[in-house]
Amino acid sequence: MITPRARVITDNDYCGDPDGLVQLVHQLLSPSAELRGVIGSHLAADDPFMPAPDTAAQSYQRVTEVLSIMERTVPAYQGSNVGLADRRTPQPSAGAEAIVAEAMRTDTDLPLYVTFGGGLTELASAYLMEPRIADRLTAIWIGGPEHPDLAPPPPDTPGREYNLNIDPLAAQVVFNESPIPLWQVPRNAYRQALVTMAELEVHLRPAGKIGAHLYDSICRVFELASGAGLNLGETYILGDSPLVLLSTLQSCFHPDPSSSRYVQRPTPRIDDDGNYQPREDGRPIRVYTDLDIRVMVQDFYAKLALARSA
Repeated sequence: MITPRARVITDNDYCGDPDGLVQLVHQLLSPSAELRGVIGSHLAADDPFMPAPDTAAQSYQRVTEVLSIMERTVPAYQGSNVGLADRRTPQPSAGAEAIVAEAMRTDTDLPLYVTFGGGLTELASAYLMEPRIADRLTAIWIGGPEHPDLAPPPPDTPGREYNLNIDPLAAQVVFNESPIPLWQVPRNAYRQALVTMAELEVHLRPAGKIGAHLYDSICRVFELASGAGLNLGETYILGDSPLVLLSTLQSCFHPDPSSSRYVQRPTPRIDDDGNYQPREDGRPIRVYTDLDIRVMVQDFYAKLALARSA
């Protein structure tokens, strides 16, 4: 019987791109991590597909839908509907308070990973509320542009990377001003999580109510894109699923994401334009460069099939 060897709190903009819903379902199906909470967080204020003022509330609703379909009882929390107003003042939310409460527990030795598939509002707010959490968790973030010496950006990518743009001030708090241990999956790495619509149809549609829910949610992205004059082709990026790969699908002996590669370097500063500024005195950061997509995707498909047949 598989028992937990780590704790996870996952925070994501679940009302946006449904790769976050895929990540959530995968996390819920993974018994080696105790899922201590799910936080629905907000989208960028200028998101073209979801121009609403209450996107954290909508993300929370998406979480409760998934939990209901899967008949799972996991604590769910709403994050702030807005980003930080400045780098000194937290945005209070149930999500930030849940991070603080879990990090400050003294009744367990299981390591705590707090994973982020969107912005960093709740992490920055939790740290500003209680700086001692920095010694009691590891943050894993899907976000940030390419580091210039590691990979070039994709063509036609003006402005800040999307998840960084959700809350630039929060990213500055976490990178520039906090000592929080950080594993980063920047854009060049998370774009490796490429699957085809054909394989999603084969593996998701037969996988009961939750599989159909995920597949239909992804198909709606293609419909919205088509309506906006965008041709997405026949592939989709499961860009948030590396959160499960790195936090949960770790090696059996000496637990670590041993099949994915990273470089370790001093944490750069993030400037007001969303670019990295090197600094030699930055704390060490893991920047993932290559992800074990085979383990990540095949494990997800297998767990969906096993859950369907149980």
